Amino acid sequence: MRSLQSDIEQRGTRIFELVDKNPERLFSKAGLYQRLMALSMHDERFKTQLFRFVAVLPSLRRSSEIIQHLEEYFSDGDDGFHPLVGIGVHLARLTPWISAPMLRWNVSEMARQFIAGRNPDEVIGTLRKRQAQKIGFTVDVLGEAVVSEAEADEYAARYGHLLEKLAHETKNWIDPLGKNAELFPVVNLSVKVSALYSQMNPAAPGDAVAHLSTKLRPLLRHARDLGAFINIDMESYALKNTTLELFKTIFTEAEFKDWPHAGIVIQAYLRDSEHDLLNLIEWGRARGTRFAVRLVKGAYWDYETTKSGQNGSAPPVFLQKPESDANFEALTRVLFQNESVVTAAFGSHNVRSIAHAQALADELRIDRSRFEFQLLYGMAGPIKRALVEMGYRVREYCPIGELLPGMAYLVRRLLENTSNEGFLRAKFAENVPAKELLRDPRELIRPTAPRIGGPGRLDGSNQKNGASLHATPSDIFKNAPLVSFIYKDSQDKMQSALREARKRFGEKHPLYIGGEKVWVDNLTPSVNPAEPSEIVGYGTEAGIDEAERAVKAARAAFEKWRWTPFEERAQLLERAADILEHRRYELSAVEVFEVGKPWSEADADIREAIDFCRFYAQQMRRLGRPKLTQQVPGEESYHHYWPRGVAFVIAPWNFPIAILCGMASAGVVTGNAVIMKPSEHSIICGAMLMQVFEEAGVPPGVLNFLSGHGSVIGAHLVDHKDVDLIAFTGSREVGLKIWESAGITRPGQRELKRVICEMGGKNAMIVDADADLDETIMYSIYSAFGFQGQKCSALSRLILLEENYDRVVERLIPAAASLRIGNPEQPGIMVGPVIDEAAYRRILDYIEIGKKEAILAYQAKEVPPHGYFIPPTVFTDVKPHMRIAREEIFGPVLSVLKVRDLDEALEVANGTDYALTGGFFSRSPDNIERIKARLEAGNVYINRSCTGAIVGRHPFGGFKMSGSGTKAGGEDYLLHFLVPRVVTENTSRHGFAPEQSPEYRDEFLWPKPRQ
Repeated sequence: MRSLQSDIEQRGTRIFELVDKNPERLFSKAGLYQRLMALSMHDERFKTQLFRFVAVLPSLRRSSEIIQHLEEYFSDGDDGFHPLVGIGVHLARLTPWISAPMLRWNVSEMARQFIAGRNPDEVIGTLRKRQAQKIGFTVDVLGEAVVSEAEADEYAARYGHLLEKLAHETKNWIDPLGKNAELFPVVNLSVKVSALYSQMNPAAPGDAVAHLSTKLRPLLRHARDLGAFINIDMESYALKNTTLELFKTIFTEAEFKDWPHAGIVIQAYLRDSEHDLLNLIEWGRARGTRFAVRLVKGAYWDYETTKSGQNGSAPPVFLQKPESDANFEALTRVLFQNESVVTAAFGSHNVRSIAHAQALADELRIDRSRFEFQLLYGMAGPIKRALVEMGYRVREYCPIGELLPGMAYLVRRLLENTSNEGFLRAKFAENVPAKELLRDPRELIRPTAPRIGGPGRLDGSNQKNGASLHATPSDIFKNAPLVSFIYKDSQDKMQSALREARKRFGEKHPLYIGGEKVWVDNLTPSVNPAEPSEIVGYGTEAGIDEAERAVKAARAAFEKWRWTPFEERAQLLERAADILEHRRYELSAVEVFEVGKPWSEADADIREAIDFCRFYAQQMRRLGRPKLTQQVPGEESYHHYWPRGVAFVIAPWNFPIAILCGMASAGVVTGNAVIMKPSEHSIICGAMLMQVFEEAGVPPGVLNFLSGHGSVIGAHLVDHKDVDLIAFTGSREVGLKIWESAGITRPGQRELKRVICEMGGKNAMIVDADADLDETIMYSIYSAFGFQGQKCSALSRLILLEENYDRVVERLIPAAASLRIGNPEQPGIMVGPVIDEAAYRRILDYIEIGKKEAILAYQAKEVPPHGYFIPPTVFTDVKPHMRIAREEIFGPVLSVLKVRDLDEALEVANGTDYALTGGFFSRSPDNIERIKARLEAGNVYINRSCTGAIVGRHPFGGFKMSGSGTKAGGEDYLLHFLVPRVVTENTSRHGFAPEQSPEYRDEFLWPKPRQ
């Protein structure tokens, strides 16, 4: 009996023989395109620049713009590109009126290799040619991730029209094999769910399923009536679980339960794909009706590994290509073993994978007419023809649409074709021997592979949070991963934490002074801004007496804490970080109720607090050891730091745990004694942070907690002679008062007060003429309206070049109109309530000012009847001098300004009192460099949101009236809590001196700590 491997080799060899009878280059288009693709396979930097140029080209309207971008991408004199590139750029510059149209034509031709047609009429012609070649089709509408419900409705209509057109034009077509044709309707439509709902959120699968079902049902009814097949495509990992849930939900409904002509995709490069497939098969058996699965390797590998690397979490994909190939074969066996309930379609260009499916089907006695092979349009033509000749059913995946919305698809195809590990490149470009290409992929898996992020299972159960945390060397800081609400386990934990937090509504929280809980008669209620009748809890209201007691306790504790080794102080912060991690869902739930943060925003706040503790612990280890200033014979000079004394920390409510923790932990780890005061609106969050440090073992008096009115205890402590440092984050009005007051030397004051002052912003984002509008709209909407615009970093001014003003506004307004507004206790909400009634009325007043100054382009009409909900609002025709363009509003209000060019855009962006965050959307390398150099902001963001700074990665803080120039979460932040000191010793004795002094020495501590 022949082994499976030998059968695979025989079948694979036969496919290669047929392929070689009608050879075809990897890139079927000849000329310049052929040369560029060949060059890109041998020069990774050129490939990157080429694909970026290809991506931007459709958005360029003038020949001059095309040539400008060509020069910017390829004219670097030291780029090391092939001489062909330099010659091409030079010629293009000489004759732009000829070269620009030629470039556009070449990219269009490149796209035509992979895109079957621009519209239904064009694609029908292509499909007829394939029908003559005995190749079937599945058609997909290009475009992903719509930004508004208006766009989603357009896509739904296009799917319906396309389905009707395909059915009409192919009504007399027959299945090329004839046998088992009832399993494979001629008309096959692939649907991307991200094109049908703009507000998909992994944390809220129920909401997505409800909206998507409404869009899908009419399409499914129409398909059933026409005898067509609907396949639900799989996209990024974040949408996977929702897509699976949608498929199972809608095809379990009585209307569609008995309909067999529906399928879904399984991506073999996902680590949990086998679990998903087995779950689907179990569901299918219970449903009692056949369904189909298209098995593919997966097309988003680069995206998934990049995202997981940014988050520090375990990648959901296999990191070695042979792992994906081996898993594909394992899933092939699962599909064939369950052939009685599932029809398999194998989507691969890899002859080894194809031959394996053929051999395994024969081994399991499955007729070749009961499954099919699917390959992409414009790729692997010889393989398709070989499979047809061998008597197998072949279907081509045919994208349809214009070049601009299809650009993401085109770039994925180019990446696939030029990948170092791609099968098509190996066979058709590099002529790797057939024997090597047909090897068992399990033999090619390396024992160890580099990990992106860290280890961990992908069901959310490996860690407390469904996030992968992993040990790191002490000298390398790694951010804590965000909780992944993709996983049901994480969703359930958050729901449970919210229920538990509700049970504790109305609890009273004490002050902490000198290690003791302190109660007084006055209590301050903290209410839920989404339901103001609900009291989340009560904070004890400190007065002047308690403030004085806290200063004395802190001063007394400082005299011992300052001499505590920095390692002990760092370990305290690390213990606090571990406790924050352990209580992560609990703390997030309190933030949802007390300050109205959506789930993901609340979790990000706790993650930031964890990061602050671990980052500052690491930084203190770096700063704590005295460092030699210079190597000088006979002398040692060591530079080191002392703490300043008593630090008073005043934190805002909008990042109620992160900012309070960041400033307090910085003070504690540097050896200061700290009095921390949360905002009156986030007393419960502050009290819980104090609990965390108590549990971590903070010594009595080193960290004291006062809740109360800023006008009473805040003003008193700012002026206090024994307070040496004030760390403040909040409004400009209060910050400037603190700055002024701290400059007055009080009787008995021993130190000049140091003030760390972080205030507000009037943040601008500029949109260049060549910007990617999908990214622009998505990030602008989030930056302006995420957490109701209640971030000092939030987008307030969107500055548009007049060239693209209409195009951006045309998509911006429907996107704003599509936002989910509601109680953030529910998952997937982006816009919740503002913090209190005063803020509510102030923001409404600004909206009235805006109506008089500018044009009200959009204002949401439906908001919850209870709570402090402000409708997302967009003003257009805003001028730089208007109040809504100059004053901080701190709410969901966006001003859109029109400018002539980038010169004026910079002038407008820089023309305010603030300099906190700023952003720029562009694909012009030169313009990007210009903005990096000239935009006045403490944090400048290019082609991304202007909010969401991450500790260590994006040190945060501004200048001008946004702050004193400090950078929270940066390497120099702790220096503001310290006094520098240099100790110099003459080490020469009678002309004799040590040859060399150590670069670092132990701390200056006396008495010396016992070892």
